Amino acid sequence: MRSVQTSAPGAVEVVELERPVLGPKDVLLRVRACGICGTDATFIHLGGMPQSPEGQTRAVALGHEPAGEIVEVGSEVTGLAVGDRVVVNPQAAPSGIIGCGGALGGMRDYLLIEDAAVGRSVAVIPDSLPFDVAALNEPMAVARHCVNRSEARPQDKVVVFGAGPIGLGAAIWLKLRGVQHVVVVDVIAERLKTALAVGADAVIDSSHQDVTARLLELHGEGANALGATRPDTDIYIDAAGAAAVINTATASAKWGAKLVMVAVQKKSEAIDLGAMLRSEMTLIASQGYPTEIFEVTSEIAEHQERFARLISHRVPFAEAERAFQLALTPGAAEKVVVTFDDHR
Repeated sequence: MRSVQTSAPGAVEVVELERPVLGPKDVLLRVRACGICGTDATFIHLGGMPQSPEGQTRAVALGHEPAGEIVEVGSEVTGLAVGDRVVVNPQAAPSGIIGCGGALGGMRDYLLIEDAAVGRSVAVIPDSLPFDVAALNEPMAVARHCVNRSEARPQDKVVVFGAGPIGLGAAIWLKLRGVQHVVVVDVIAERLKTALAVGADAVIDSSHQDVTARLLELHGEGANALGATRPDTDIYIDAAGAAAVINTATASAKWGAKLVMVAVQKKSEAIDLGAMLRSEMTLIASQGYPTEIFEVTSEIAEHQERFARLISHRVPFAEAERAFQLALTPGAAEKVVVTFDDHR
C-alpha cells in the first residue's frame, strides 16, 4: 500500500508499505478521504519531526484528518463491523498521534486503528455524509473547541480573524450556536465570499479596510475602562496567527472583551499589556479538542452542505504530491482534501 511522509525539508514522498496486520483489538480502515492541514505543512517545511535542539528530525507519516470504511475487525472488537463508515480521533492512537509524530499517518491506503472503540478512537458516520466532508471532522473539532472556550452567548457580537478552515468553522459554529452577529476578517476576497456563504453576517477585507472603524460601524460603540470609545465587540477570535491580529484586538477591545487564540503564532511580537489592562481583556488559549472530536460529527452530517463549502480542492491520491503543493502555496487553495479510489 501507499503512504505519504516527509523526511527532508520541503519533500513529500509516497512510499510503499506492507498492508497492516491487525490484532484482536484493532480494526483496519480503508481510507477514503484525508484533509491536508497547516500542521502537515509545518512538518514538510521542517522535513519531519524535530528530535533535538540542533535541528535534527525524523521522518513523519503525514495525515491526521482521515475518513473511511472498515474492512477488517479484530476478534475482540465490539460495536464496529465491516462496512461501517467512520471518522477518526488521531489523538487516541496508542502508538502516538496519527499524522503528528506517531507511528501511523492517515494519508495512506489503509490505516490501522489500534484498540478500536466507538466514541474514543472512531465514530460511525451516516451513509448520507460524503467522505470528503467527513474528513473535516478533526479541524471542525478544533474550531468547535475555540468556540466552546469563548463561551459565546446569543447576544454577543464576535469577530473572527482568518477565513481559513478553522476560522470559517468557528464562524459556522458560532451561528449554529445562535450568536447574534459574526464578522470575519481576512485579506483574500475569495475567502471572504466563502465566509458570507457559510453564514457570517459581515466581512472585513483588512488589506484595505480599517478593522476597528468597520467594527464600530457594525457593532456600535462601547468603551474601555477609561471611557475611551471602542467597538462594542464582545469576543475576538484569532484564527490567523498573525501578530497584527493580537495588536488590533488589544487596541480595539472594550471593557471586558475576550480574545481567544486558536491559531499558532507565526511570529511573536510585543503585546501591549497596557491596552489589555485598560480593557480588562481576557486572553484565552484554545488547543486541540479535549472533548469535541466526536461532539461535532452528527452536526457536520446535519449541516453538510454548509461545511462542504470549506473544501476548495478535491485531489485524487494518485496526485498526492500535487495536492500538498497546492496546500503549501500561499493563496492557491483554501482546504485541500485528498480522495482515495484506487487502493493498493
